[in-house]
Amino acid sequence: MSKSFTHKASHKGGFTRMNFSDKNSRGFTLIELLVVIAIIGILSSVVLASLNSARTKARDARRVADIKQVQIALELYFDSNAKYPTDLAQLVISGGAGGASLASLPSDPSGDAINTGNGYKYAINNATTPTGYHLGAVLEQSATQTTLDDGDRDLNSSAAGTAPLSWPTSVSTSVPFAGNTDATAVVYDISNL
Repeated sequence: MSKSFTHKASHKGGFTRMNFSDKNSRGFTLIELLVVIAIIGILSSVVLASLNSARTKARDARRVADIKQVQIALELYFDSNAKYPTDLAQLVISGGAGGASLASLPSDPSGDAINTGNGYKYAINNATTPTGYHLGAVLEQSATQTTLDDGDRDLNSSAAGTAPLSWPTSVSTSVPFAGNTDATAVVYDISNL
């Protein structure tokens, strides 16, 4: 007992020196490193999943904003011409055409053209003097994920109807579509009828 007491007393503050060459104090074991790497991997996958969800929501929000922008342009066109355009390209300002108010047509974030694939949808109710329109966009989120506002119409212009809800298919730039939610896609749509 006196030997350990004198040994402890010979050092400052009563502490002894650590010997780093001891086998028990070399660093981290392989198991400890694997656990840390696994935790980092799990955390990064959670972050990436959240990022992807945020991107999807952002693209859907852009689609809804684009549709509302085109709706305003359609109403301005109607005020000038007493009819809606048979083609959305007529809304683009080129040489001062009457009622055109868009610098360029908005394009779907997926890159699909209007009335193709998941691009924006446009249908008119009369081939020569349209007084009604149906405008929509296919959303990426499912019906349980998305929160559509009160402007969502859920109109099905592809179904046969009577005037003013008859949607001709003779105009190539007017493609009637189902605006209601089905099993495969959520469609945000608006109409003046």
